[in-house]
Formats: sequence, C-alpha cells, structure tokens
Amino acid sequence: MATRISHDPRPQPPEQPGDDECCRSGCDPCIFDLYQQELQRYRESLAQWEARQAARQGSEDTAQ
Repeated sequence: MATRISHDPRPQPPEQPGDDECCRSGCDPCIFDLYQQELQRYRESLAQWEARQAARQGSEDTAQ
C-alpha cells in the first residue's frame, strides 16, 4: 500500500511594515490596519494548522 504524503506547510507570519511606511495622513485603511488584519488571519491559520498537526500526530501514534 502506498504511503500518502501530505503537503501542509506551516503558515508564515505577515511582514510587519516599518514605521516609515505609514504616511500619517489618516488613510483608511492604514497600512498598519491591513497588517493587523493579516496578522489575525495568520493567527487563525496557525491555530488550524497546529490542530491538524496534533490530529495527524495522534493518528500516527495510534497506527503504530
């Protein structure tokens, strides 16, 4: 029976903008607002990925 290899890379955090990247003119959305939104999505994706890894590890442990 062939072993199925799952490709599930760990999510990568968004790159934080530098302080000099904000124009300070009250843009809506500001680059920092967009970063916070991306950071929240990253945290959610990371939590889901960690849950998948834990489930995968648990199923591998019971298969042995």
